Amino acid sequence: MSLYPSLEDMKVGQMMQAQLKESVYGNGTSAKENGSNASAPPEEGRIVGKPSGYAMHRAGMAVPVYPSLTHYMGLDVPSDFETTVAVRPPANNEVTTFNNMMAPLSGQSVGLKRAQVTNSIRELILCKDKDGKVGVRVASVNSGIFVCLVARGSPAEMGGLRFGDQILQVNGTVVAGYSVDQVHKLFRKAPVNGISVVVRDRPFERTVTLHKDSSGQVGFQFKKGEIVSLLKDSSAARNGLLTRHQLLEVDGQNVVGLKDKEITAIIEAAQSPLTVTVVPVHIYEHIVNKMSSKLMKNVMSHSVPDV
Repeated sequence: MSLYPSLEDMKVGQMMQAQLKESVYGNGTSAKENGSNASAPPEEGRIVGKPSGYAMHRAGMAVPVYPSLTHYMGLDVPSDFETTVAVRPPANNEVTTFNNMMAPLSGQSVGLKRAQVTNSIRELILCKDKDGKVGVRVASVNSGIFVCLVARGSPAEMGGLRFGDQILQVNGTVVAGYSVDQVHKLFRKAPVNGISVVVRDRPFERTVTLHKDSSGQVGFQFKKGEIVSLLKDSSAARNGLLTRHQLLEVDGQNVVGLKDKEITAIIEAAQSPLTVTVVPVHIYEHIVNKMSSKLMKNVMSHSVPDV
């Protein structure tokens, strides 16, 4: 069973597989029914055993894989997209997998790669800057310790910590049940180099891949970063984006603490498809409960992560 990052990817993927099957087998007639040898080589122009997404060719003519895709589901598809896909096999980054997901439309999305939430555990080795700081602040949620601020240009940012990561250990000390002050003290007492931090990747967060329509919209409205409404039949609605969720990232870029107009500018500048990372509002409010908006705006890292 194939997995897809968006409903649009699934629909197009199904179209591709259906047309591939039609091109290979021809109107559902098997070789056995035709009385021919099943092992006989395919006719010229047929491609057998290739991944879905390959265009079929006969007598120099390409069979388009995406019929009327420009108008399909309101997607904003470049005018030469169908022709480009039809005349050559897709490159690895066009029909590809992310965590075993097929992405015929989203395969070229750098944001999809940046924004992946794995929920897996990883170890980071951090250090302190010239001021003796790691550059991270934490909050306690349900006896767990979560990253609520990663300072811009800090060792924590360069090491790969992200807002919402759950810290499990600091230099071998399990921090479940610790207070915020106890965890900050562990960092203060840690050596300058070789600070081991084991984290679970953003357990409360999820990503949603969205496709812009012909007017450049993805179909949701937000206020103070909180998603408050969805447009009917939009990509946001089709792909299960929910209200009462807080925007944390757009294409992997942290937007926590930014003003709505700044987040809007990032969304408008993003290429389609784009990926948003969200968390339930009640979790977000708990994490940032004691954080000043000025601190989140001026100290929090909002850089674009490397792929």
